[in-house]
Amino acid sequence: MCDHMENICGYLMKYTNLVTGWQYRYFVLNNDAGLLEYFVNEQSRHLKPRGTLQLAGAVISPSDEDSHTFTVNAASGEQYKLRATDAKERQHWVSRLQICTQHHTEAIGKNNPPLKSRSFSLASQGSANSPGVQRRPSQNAVSFFNVGHHRLPTGKRVPIMQPDHLVDVREMMSQAEGQQRDLIRSIECLPASGHLTSLDQDLLMLKATSMATMNCLNDCFHILQLQHASQQKGSLPAGTTISWLEPKISLANHFKNGAAQNFPAEINKPASVREEQSIAEPCQLTREPEEINPDEELEDICDDKEDDLGAVEEQRSVILHLLSQLKLGMDLTRVVLPTFILEKRSLLEMYADFMSHPDLFVAITNGSSPEERMIRFVEYYLTSFHEGRKGAIAKKPYNPIIGETFHCSWRMPKSSVATDAGTNSSAHCPSEQVALPKDPEGQAELDCYTVKFVAEQVSHHPPVSGFYAECVERNMCVNAHVWTKSKFLGMSIGVTMVGEGVLHLLEHGEEYTFSLPCAYARSILTVPWVELGGKVNINCAKTGYSASINFHTKPFYGGKLHRVTGEVKQNMTNTVVCRVQGEWNSVLEFTYSNGETKYVDLTKLSVTRKRVRPLEKQGPFESRRLWQHVTESLRDGDIDKATEHKRALEERQRNEERLRAETETPWCTKYFLKDGDGWVYHKPLWKTASAAQTQQTDSN
Repeated sequence: MCDHMENICGYLMKYTNLVTGWQYRYFVLNNDAGLLEYFVNEQSRHLKPRGTLQLAGAVISPSDEDSHTFTVNAASGEQYKLRATDAKERQHWVSRLQICTQHHTEAIGKNNPPLKSRSFSLASQGSANSPGVQRRPSQNAVSFFNVGHHRLPTGKRVPIMQPDHLVDVREMMSQAEGQQRDLIRSIECLPASGHLTSLDQDLLMLKATSMATMNCLNDCFHILQLQHASQQKGSLPAGTTISWLEPKISLANHFKNGAAQNFPAEINKPASVREEQSIAEPCQLTREPEEINPDEELEDICDDKEDDLGAVEEQRSVILHLLSQLKLGMDLTRVVLPTFILEKRSLLEMYADFMSHPDLFVAITNGSSPEERMIRFVEYYLTSFHEGRKGAIAKKPYNPIIGETFHCSWRMPKSSVATDAGTNSSAHCPSEQVALPKDPEGQAELDCYTVKFVAEQVSHHPPVSGFYAECVERNMCVNAHVWTKSKFLGMSIGVTMVGEGVLHLLEHGEEYTFSLPCAYARSILTVPWVELGGKVNINCAKTGYSASINFHTKPFYGGKLHRVTGEVKQNMTNTVVCRVQGEWNSVLEFTYSNGETKYVDLTKLSVTRKRVRPLEKQGPFESRRLWQHVTESLRDGDIDKATEHKRALEERQRNEERLRAETETPWCTKYFLKDGDGWVYHKPLWKTASAAQTQQTDSN
């Protein structure tokens, strides 16, 4: 045996189950026997191990969720999810386990040469209900797959699984998949009402668990294939992970509030639905950009909180029905989600909530130095997520229709914006919202700043949104494009925000590029809630300042919710000038290089209400008018009616997309133009300001 195959031992955290979570256990790697054993603690090492894994044929996989976690997938199908204290310790354990695994896997191959013909068939083992194949929990799981060192009574070793045996397994799994499809079809063919219905709780649970079982078997089969490949090649590459298989059952667009009922005939549909379906092709309407006059916009009085759990509780069977059709890692972009989990607004309007503290946004350009401007931008960025949540319950905004737009603006007194005269500790302090003084006609006085916002859905597949905001008085603007990618993660849904934004401070000639964190809807079967995760970067190439911000997801065991940490540094000197920690929806603590510390309580920050044009003045493709019937139905609690209106809009979008494909007609955007991989507003401030300067120079 090689010198580097020494036995190692020590404490690791082991994920036990959903109830007890992570627990410290004492692990011992026995290289001679090819075993990984664990005990409750070091003192009980002389007792019988609490658990044992055969490492022959195992797959050791470092996790990509963090730098501490890794998994040991045994040939028996049993898995240990482990966590070291740091990345260095994880690497030590992973490398030693991989060496031991390779050694014992190769030993099996040498001692068991390939057979000339089949020695047995898994099909001959009997049906799944046969008592002969029902194993006791204590039975050695390695024997089930015929991989290991145990001997038959005759003294002969059991051969490892050969390629033809994998073919037999594949055939049996195909039969099981067919039976599972028949089961689902039989359940879905049951009537929607009566003694036994297709929405019966037990039957829905049977659908979900049978689908999960087949998914698990497919993943186990994939592991066996990888192990066979490792035996042929000698070992698996370091860091090999198991990728999820594609879903076996397609998702049909029949999630109409969970049932498969037909919608009423066209003649019985509400006039609003017929209107939604009859709106002409957007390109045949006006696709010319429209200048929105902020004076036509009124302070928004809409305040749709999303704390009502009633609809989620009542429609739990629908959620189970949906979950029974989904696969881990599956892209949810084209999945039609039930209406009752929707927020009463569009995703385009949700992006506008990033500007709910416009005074902090405008104050960025007032920073007296590049360092202070970068710090102010980070402070604004971290305070922009809290207001985007309309309640404690996670709900999903409407998927914007291609060509949909949203316009709004904010006004704030110039006196409410922090100037450059003062230290970091005085900037952006929470304050009560200052009311705008009004003239006799009810219009805000001119002694204020105005921030204008416009968003447009520029693409349907992939779903890309562009948004732009500017403050002409302060000569600053921000342009961004975002592509949302949703994935099913078991009991949660992950949303990746692909794209970037650029803040332009024209007064200083500076550009700040930034990205957005991922979002997760957790506990979707109980009380769903939102957390942010991932690392984002902010950079200013001209000044050499950058910021790195980490949104931490809650670990399985312990830890705080909604935690965020970050730092601002000067790239040339690698000097950290500001550190931040806290919760993105609660209190943030900023520590500066001069030793000062500032706390920002986001729950007490003043929120400036956006200003929106009345519904009757909005165009047919502006968000609130476009979705007005869905929103009204949700407010009234009429889920069926909301679903009908939503379906009409989505059906019209599909028909328009089909027509464009048949006629090879490209989509015409209204406000945003394609620029490489991104999208840019058609009249950005940096262009209009440059044109104005050129015109002034020519006139002189």
